[in-house]
This record gives sequence, C-alpha cells and structure tokens, in this order.
Amino acid sequence: MSVLTSRDNPKVKHWAMLAKDARYRRTERRALIEGPHLLAAALQHGYKPVAVLATEKAAAGEEIGGLIARCGVRAVMLAESLFGAISDVETPQGIAAEIAIPDEAEGEGLDTVFLEGVQDPSNVGAIIRSAAGFGIGRVLLDRECADAWSPKALRAGMGGHFALRVYETGRLAAQMDAFKGTLACAVARGGVPLREAPLSGCVGWIFGAEGRGLREETLRKVALQVTIPMKAGTESLNVAAAAAICFYEAFSRSGA
Repeated sequence: MSVLTSRDNPKVKHWAMLAKDARYRRTERRALIEGPHLLAAALQHGYKPVAVLATEKAAAGEEIGGLIARCGVRAVMLAESLFGAISDVETPQGIAAEIAIPDEAEGEGLDTVFLEGVQDPSNVGAIIRSAAGFGIGRVLLDRECADAWSPKALRAGMGGHFALRVYETGRLAAQMDAFKGTLACAVARGGVPLREAPLSGCVGWIFGAEGRGLREETLRKVALQVTIPMKAGTESLNVAAAAAICFYEAFSRSGA
C-alpha cells in the first residue's frame, strides 16, 4: 500500500486546511476529527466518514485497525511526519477522519442551547459535552462563537457533538423567537435561585460571552433568569461550568 509523504499533495493540503482554518471548514462543510475516541463516537451515532487517514503503525494496531474496518472507506496512509504536520495535538494517535458538518434542521420539541459570542473553543466544546450528557437535543451557535467543529472544540466535546445536533447559524435571534418553550439564562445575581426555578417542559438555555454577557436585546427575549447560589465573595463561574450546573438541575427533575 502506498504511503503519502508530500505536503504538496492536494488531499494533504485539504486536510491541513480543515485542521487549521475555520473559514475553510465552513465553506467546505467538512471537519477533521482526530483520535480513536472521536472516530468511535462518530461511528456510534451514524456518521459516515468521507475519508479516513492513518499512519501504517496506527493502522496495524487492533483497536485502530478495527475502527478503520468499520468506516466503510479505504484508509489513506500518511507518513508519520506528514500526519504530525496535519495533527493539532503534540502526540498524534495516528488516526483521523474527514466528516461532513451537518446542515441545520428543525428541532421542534428539543431542549436547546443557544450560544451567543462564546469565543473560547474549549468552553464551546465543554458546553456541548455537558449538553449531550444531560439530554439536551441541540446546540445553536451564532457566528461570533468559536467554531464548534475546530479540533480544540471537538476534543473538549469528547464525542458530544455526535450525540446531539450542533449548528452554527446566522439566525440565532430568529431561532430564539421561534423556540416553543421557556427561554432561560443564568445571571450572577438577582435571578430565581436555580433550585426554585420552574424548569418543566422544553427549555432553551442561552449563554453568552464571559465578561460581556448577553446582549440587551437577547435578555429581553428571556422569560426566566436563574442564579446559581455561591459562597459570598466568590467570582462568577466559568460559562461552561455554569451551563453544566443548569443542565444537571433540569435533567435531575426530568426523571430520566
């Protein structure tokens, strides 16, 4: 089996751009997922890789060899140094896959997370991971957010991207207006204590950038503001931590 060794190969250039360039990912509607954990999660939830790339050493292993066999496409072999040049991590595991980014679809009846200007990809990924873990159906991001399909956000998501619907949209405000349920957000003070908040039915959680918070026009859409009680004198929580606590509270009442 031939092994690609040149960075000038068009396929290699394409994968390198998917790993490094958010605009290119959005234009191509493709993302690069790396590592056996993410690939296994994608396959578990019905994703079909467009392409699989691997090193010969990794492909010879039982775990990764088995994953490649499940993908339904022949793996493209890359030299170790070439795979390392594409990879976004210091110690690549030798397996990656190109997947199609899902198109936006209707989500009526689904608990939803709306993200407004959350610019740290690790926070975006962590919120997606928590949302998947606590039964949220979809996550919508505006175009000021970090790219949810970047390598860093995908790693932080730990496979959560594939368990729910994740979409970037230029119509976040319109999606909030169309949401058939209770729109809720967390505020540092002055909201309903989280444990007392009415969280029955479909909930749309809205989270914004740390520091700036939500826009005034967004806050006017919110029917329920909740506050997470904290020890006096402490700073507010990281947005991903606050989101996880809110999701857990709603999930714990659902009886799931």
